[in-house]
Amino acid sequence: MTTSKESLRICSNGHEYYKSSDCPSCPICEQERKPTSGFLSKLSAPARRALEHNGITTVKQLATFSEKEILQFHGIGPASLPILRASLEDSGLSFKIN
Repeated sequence: MTTSKESLRICSNGHEYYKSSDCPSCPICEQERKPTSGFLSKLSAPARRALEHNGITTVKQLATFSEKEILQFHGIGPASLPILRASLEDSGLSFKIN
């Protein structure tokens, strides 16, 4: 079993953290900007960033996409779909049908 070496990094806000991947996201900054309510608060950071990057910050905006389109976003995986479906259902909405 091989282990990845973690390297010390410092983000633009001065937070020091260790990471073994090439991902530039600071985990401290991500935790600070995580929403405390709404459907985005239920998602992992990569899934949340993927939706935000594509301009999706409300369930109404989410409903304009199909599941297939959402799964194409880097950072969204099959585990996110049940959370997204439930959030849409709670608002009386659903994913767009292809």
